[in-house]
Amino acid sequence: MDNRRDVWRHVDQHRERLIELSDRVWGMPEVCYTEARSVAEHVAELRHQGFRITENVAGIPTAVIGEAGEGGPVIAIMGEYDALPGLSQEAGVAEHKPVETGGHGHGCGHNLLGSAALLAATAVKDWLAENKIPGRVRYYGCPAEEGGAAKAFMVRAGAFKDADIAISWHPSSWWEVTPPLSLANTRADFVFTGRTSHAAASPHLGRSALDAVELMSVGVNYMREHMPSDARVHYAILDTGGIAPNVVQAHARVRYSIRARDLPGMLELVGRVRKIAEGAALMTETKMEMRIISAVSNMVGNTPLEAALQEVMEDLGPPPFDDRDRAFAAEIRKTFSDGDIAATYRSIGYEETDAPLADFTVPLDAKRNPAIGSTDIGDVSWVVPTVQAHAPTVAIGTPFHTWQVVAQGKEPAAHKAMVQVAKAMADLGAKAIMNPELIAAAKADLAKRTAKNPYISPIPPEVNPPLDMSRG
Repeated sequence: MDNRRDVWRHVDQHRERLIELSDRVWGMPEVCYTEARSVAEHVAELRHQGFRITENVAGIPTAVIGEAGEGGPVIAIMGEYDALPGLSQEAGVAEHKPVETGGHGHGCGHNLLGSAALLAATAVKDWLAENKIPGRVRYYGCPAEEGGAAKAFMVRAGAFKDADIAISWHPSSWWEVTPPLSLANTRADFVFTGRTSHAAASPHLGRSALDAVELMSVGVNYMREHMPSDARVHYAILDTGGIAPNVVQAHARVRYSIRARDLPGMLELVGRVRKIAEGAALMTETKMEMRIISAVSNMVGNTPLEAALQEVMEDLGPPPFDDRDRAFAAEIRKTFSDGDIAATYRSIGYEETDAPLADFTVPLDAKRNPAIGSTDIGDVSWVVPTVQAHAPTVAIGTPFHTWQVVAQGKEPAAHKAMVQVAKAMADLGAKAIMNPELIAAAKADLAKRTAKNPYISPIPPEVNPPLDMSRG
């Protein structure tokens, strides 16, 4: 049985419907935990394709699971569909032209991510049914990857407990197996409460919460010299206490994102930041409350799955781009800095070229220098053997979380990449079902990596999904 060609054929049978889904989601950008219309589109497609649907997963209204098949191994294919604030942009133009001033946009390509994952899951479903093979495929529709840690809440709720392997992908400049590197991350609000007073007539009676926020910032900035070089700390002031400078601010709130290479290092750094906040409160005679919003773990790699996916991606080859695709990518590249392009090539250890789109497969052993962020797939990788692909949906050098990603999100090149990566994910899923030894090797690899440090959710048990976090 030629599983590969059969699965690829099923991807091609559904490609147009899922490209249309991607474009519809692109046109309704919804941020962290507000993806009501986007998940409704995915649920409608799951229902059309005959999946068994579970909604409101882990108490999250915009999380969904669609399952098909009976018995056998369970293959999890994860998709996302959340957008980013402030990145509204017209499609198909190589200049900054917002559709809506201050509006949202798919600046990380998650409209493509969810649609390709659902396309892959649909192809595996059809392949199982056509060949009467025992096995189940699940599409996990995951919201709020951009800071909301939805998958971490889903893991904590047991949504992945019986999955055998998990597969996902992300838009990129490259056709490659994604390096299993990410930073553990906690988002927390520090809320300061002081005492108001007349800033001129009786300043001695006031205790400024805004002063506490500013002193905390000073303390964290001094701490940067004394933390690991690959750790990261960022912040946004959400409440400054009002607009009147002649009133001492009795309330203020700042949100911190605290990242480190691994979970123990991140938890230690969170403790240090908390001490700084307590010091700021002590200095200003205010009260401080720390509220954990969300948290994610670092990625755990899986050598057997990465080798298997690499073989699939080499057999498939990169997306079949044409001259029109390359011409638009070349126009987009004119909006980048030289540093953007150089950094992208450094991430795979390659010499820079003039090629606007990736036309090769990055070797698994490339001497990489990847940019490292955080993802809630990290938590999945601690409990299920997990692997991800990158597919070149954008011109080489495109910085993510920018209008340039949004502009390319409905281009034919992006569609070709999402279909090609759907074939890779579906192929790997079918291969795992037909080769129990691959699943066994992947599970053994995960068990070895986590033997000394078993998974513990970084989210405190009393913390619920922050469904209102996008409201600030």
